[in-house]
Amino acid sequence: MADQLIRATAAEGGIRAVGVITTRLTEEARQRHQLSYVATAALGRTMSAGLLLASNMKRAESRVNIRIKGNGPLDGILVDAGLDGTVRGYVDNPTVELPPNSRGKLDVGGAVGNDGYLYVVRDVGYGYPYTSTVELVSGEIGDDITHYLVTSEQTPSALVLGVFVGSEGVQAAGGLLIQVLPKAARDEALIQTLESRVAALSGFTPLLQAGKTLPEILGELLGDMGLEILPETQLVRFHCGCTFDRMLGALKMLGEAELQDMIEKDDGAEATCHFCGTVYQASSAELSQLIADLQSEASAK
Repeated sequence: MADQLIRATAAEGGIRAVGVITTRLTEEARQRHQLSYVATAALGRTMSAGLLLASNMKRAESRVNIRIKGNGPLDGILVDAGLDGTVRGYVDNPTVELPPNSRGKLDVGGAVGNDGYLYVVRDVGYGYPYTSTVELVSGEIGDDITHYLVTSEQTPSALVLGVFVGSEGVQAAGGLLIQVLPKAARDEALIQTLESRVAALSGFTPLLQAGKTLPEILGELLGDMGLEILPETQLVRFHCGCTFDRMLGALKMLGEAELQDMIEKDDGAEATCHFCGTVYQASSAELSQLIADLQSEASAK
């Protein structure tokens, strides 16, 4: 099944629901960054969460950045996701591996750590991003982002994230976000029903592995609440906007002395994009041109 995102409403517009499948893009991230099992699960969950959070933004260029900084050996995670369905990300220590937790699952909470912070930056396209910071609850990603939604956005929310990694790579990944909007937020019975149904889920990836589609999964949760699935199915993908020209622009910011040192010591420069792992090579001639550009700009002032 292709990586995709669907949106839906229920309870006469009082519930907003979004589902996303990210199996292929999580596998691409695993290969690009040579991730361990637990690092794959951590990054995959965070990328799914980023796409879910970005899905309710309005302007086409809107993006969400999620930074998780915990006291575990993974150190940190950074994800950038857009309303356009693109996402990218990386972990600070991609080779970290831990034994399974007490439930026999990948120990994402132990890898991230439960002491630290979650930072969410929403860029709505007007040049003034909104930043929120909350303390980590468990390091399991889903719990932490649910805590952010409740405390920072004051929206009752249920978030389910999952990544199943086997010996041949990522076999299933994705998530669900269900939110009770203000018009229904006072209906305590509705909220309790949603909480019990989400808690009863065996997990998200087992449903995908059983062949369930996103509409079927949402139907099981919300089918008796007037579920309406919006007609557009959005494809999602791993995508990084880095280019060779952008890399040269970053090198140029180092200044003449540093560029000259690279020419003399290394006969060029090599730069790797943190987000996608792409390696760029700049020759001595290209670095010399950057120096010439800097000198020309200085003389023109």
